[in-house]
Amino acid sequence: MKSPSTSADRLTRLLALVPYVVARETVSLTEAAEAFGITERQLRDDLNLLWCLELRSPDPYCPIDLSYEGGEITVSEAESISRPLRLGADEAAALLVALRMLAELPGAAERDALTRLIAKLEAAAGEAAAAARQLSVDVDRRTGSLGVVQGALREERRLRITYYVAGRDENTVRQVDPMRVLVVDGRTYLEGWCRRAEAVRLFRMDQILEAEVLEVGAEVPAGAERRDLDDGGGLFRASASDVRVTLELAPSGRWVADYYPCELVEELGEGRLRVVLLTSDPRWVRSLALRLGDQGRVVEPAELAGRIRGDAERALALYA
Repeated sequence: MKSPSTSADRLTRLLALVPYVVARETVSLTEAAEAFGITERQLRDDLNLLWCLELRSPDPYCPIDLSYEGGEITVSEAESISRPLRLGADEAAALLVALRMLAELPGAAERDALTRLIAKLEAAAGEAAAAARQLSVDVDRRTGSLGVVQGALREERRLRITYYVAGRDENTVRQVDPMRVLVVDGRTYLEGWCRRAEAVRLFRMDQILEAEVLEVGAEVPAGAERRDLDDGGGLFRASASDVRVTLELAPSGRWVADYYPCELVEELGEGRLRVVLLTSDPRWVRSLALRLGDQGRVVEPAELAGRIRGDAERALALYA
């Protein structure tokens, strides 16, 4: 299944399509569509749009001359946009950091090829490469099922996973049609169509306890959309039924921010943290708070904090 294309995706593709074809002189529709990860119909729409472009140099009216009759694409009279796009310094630095992070992932395929690519980019990037070397990203290496997941992606097969749901403190078994692997803020996630939820879901790799590739082919519904990480909404989205819980953590309780997805993490000084997390089951928060003891306390909502104090008092009474 090809992913839906945004306007930004299309503009980037159009600017790259001409130099791609010019460098090869002639390219088949099938080959070009596969290279850009789109359908042949989308590619034909792009070519029809390119044909309507008017270049202002060297003549006042200079339309791009292209043809894709017979399934072969040729382009001429497009000198103004026939060269590949150049990366800016910030883009080159970001690309180098991302490639280094990818190369460090456990089970990363083609690590030698990535290393050679990084070396070539560093040689070409100059000062941008020097800036990128000053940045580092810590990747969570607790990704035991990553190799199995990557194999399912390559083979386009369904997965059966045992997944720990932190918000309910329970293990669940579900079947997932994998869509892609993401690395966000140093953590690795599987994004896929969950057959249990009948929706796109994100699964933290370090919380996938077991993974098995099934004989069934992956069948992601046509309407399933990948999570847009560029819209400012972040990785996790609240549902209408979620409860927003604020905790204040002592230095010994900071592990909560590392282990559970938090909407907000704020330093309070002296090693203390204030975190805000979302849960569909407040009972789990009561269990977490009792386990924390003096390592942390629930501040909001006040009603939940009161129930937790009551739980703690009843537990202490049993020892009296």
